[in-house]
Amino acid sequence: MQTNRRTFIQQASLLSAGLMVKPALSPRFHKNVGLQLYTVREQIAKDVKGVIAKVAAAGYTNVEPNGYTRKDKFWGMDAKEFKTILDNNNLITTSGLYGIDIGGEKDFDDLKHFADVANILGEKYVVIPWIFEEYRKTADDYKVLADKMNKAGEVMKAAGVHLAYHNHNFEFTDMGGGQNGYELILNNTNPKLVKMEMDIYWIVRGNADPVTLFQQHPGRFSLFHVKDMDKANHLINTEVGSGTIDFKNIFAHAKLAGLDYAFVEQENFSIDWYASISQSAAYLKNELLKN
Repeated sequence: MQTNRRTFIQQASLLSAGLMVKPALSPRFHKNVGLQLYTVREQIAKDVKGVIAKVAAAGYTNVEPNGYTRKDKFWGMDAKEFKTILDNNNLITTSGLYGIDIGGEKDFDDLKHFADVANILGEKYVVIPWIFEEYRKTADDYKVLADKMNKAGEVMKAAGVHLAYHNHNFEFTDMGGGQNGYELILNNTNPKLVKMEMDIYWIVRGNADPVTLFQQHPGRFSLFHVKDMDKANHLINTEVGSGTIDFKNIFAHAKLAGLDYAFVEQENFSIDWYASISQSAAYLKNELLKN
């Protein structure tokens, strides 16, 4: 995801309190069919209850919210209200993208609020969604960011959730010394404190290979964004299974990756949105999660 990141993060605020530590990750990934709600951002902004009901009807069992802020919360609802809507539709949420400005964040104690919200919802992961350009100009910048991620991971661990980082393709710019930004993050963060949410589309757009990354950093990639690349135009997305990305090979290495949960995500639609998410849900369930 890329659009409106700055608005989302600038509105975000960081709060307090933590609960009990959740169990260790399963050695095999969960078969929940997940949807990142950024996919339906335009629709859900107009009708939260109606869209959540359609998401469930499309075959999803897990959702990943994006855009929680102290001002706007979850489309105007607090965590308990939002959880009630999910419960009413037999949906869970196991991770969420929160307004963590990791480059500019000063008070890591404030991160506890996101952990508190995650605990109310039953989420296991609080995800960093983006790094602003001014914080990632050099290799040393990435090392500073990695140090901040480690410290934030300590805060999250104490509060009972995991910290994760969501990539785009800017991380694959060569930063000199034979390493790109993604390698600098992976090599300078503690695997016990910082997990990765691999956005597979952006990995491929960055000319990297997901399976090679699994082999180099086994167990680091707890979350997947399953976003396919359009065959005709690689700058846009398409329904999962109808594009260019070999998801079957990637999911064959899910255990090596350390995968816990997978979420369909699509940033644009060329067909009706409900038909699109239904098609992707079926492919994820019947082709990628069947083994």
